[in-house]
Amino acid sequence: MLKIDNLEKTYPGNVRALQGVSLDIAPGLFGLLGPNGSGKSTLMRTLATLQSPDRGTVTFAGRDIFQHAQTHRRLLGYLPQEFGVYPGVSAERLLDHLAVLKGLTHVRQRREQIHALLEKTNLYPVRKKAVSTFSGGMRRRFGIAQALLGDPRLIIVDEPTAGLDPEERHRFHDLLAAVGERVVVVLSTHIVEDIRRLCSRMAVLHEGRVQAIGEPERLVRVLDGKIWQRTVPRGELGAFRERFQVLSTQLLAGRTQIRVLADDCPDPGFAPFSPSLEDVYFSALGQNPAA
Repeated sequence: MLKIDNLEKTYPGNVRALQGVSLDIAPGLFGLLGPNGSGKSTLMRTLATLQSPDRGTVTFAGRDIFQHAQTHRRLLGYLPQEFGVYPGVSAERLLDHLAVLKGLTHVRQRREQIHALLEKTNLYPVRKKAVSTFSGGMRRRFGIAQALLGDPRLIIVDEPTAGLDPEERHRFHDLLAAVGERVVVVLSTHIVEDIRRLCSRMAVLHEGRVQAIGEPERLVRVLDGKIWQRTVPRGELGAFRERFQVLSTQLLAGRTQIRVLADDCPDPGFAPFSPSLEDVYFSALGQNPAA
């Protein structure tokens, strides 16, 4: 169990990146959903012990991760949003270097694990090629391979599918789903579809605060009967925003389709609409932060 209790982090300029974040995360895939600037990467770096919070605690398997940082890092696999590679170094050689840094000193066992991970991430055929020449999707797969070195019990992945094409995203989903069957995986993203497909539990983070938490399907059911849709002239969108809580808009045949959150039909012309996880997300972003 990963237990996060009342984490706070403020950067220079009074930028409050985390404001009282508390989460209990059991084994499996847990999704952390939020827009850019919501505090997701700050939380990921904190869980990886790359920075300390100003206030609050984090325990994993009953151990404070900051008081036992070296022990925690041996249990950790981390895929940051951006990671650099040595130019000209092959995937196999770079994984071997990283494995040594993780404490995998037995040569044969290290080689066996590296080859197994290259197979699992579908990189074995290109193991002799330089990682610096890989496509974006291949680099993300290499990133998850290095995160799995040493059989970690906690895996943190930050925006893993950003910039990937649909085929690579699907492949990455399958890989994360297989990994998440036996360890704690925290998946940070702003892509709703990633959460919908992968995660049995999730939280929405906005302006450094947890705005919603629970099972995706249950969070969607809370909005049953509260989502209304209507197509309006684009020039009237501003007026509708002033009158109603507009969650989202999209163009349809040159006209603007809006979704509104309301307990009852907000106005003639609106029709009920089955809620989705996207509506949960936009609803949570519209909430006022707790005092």
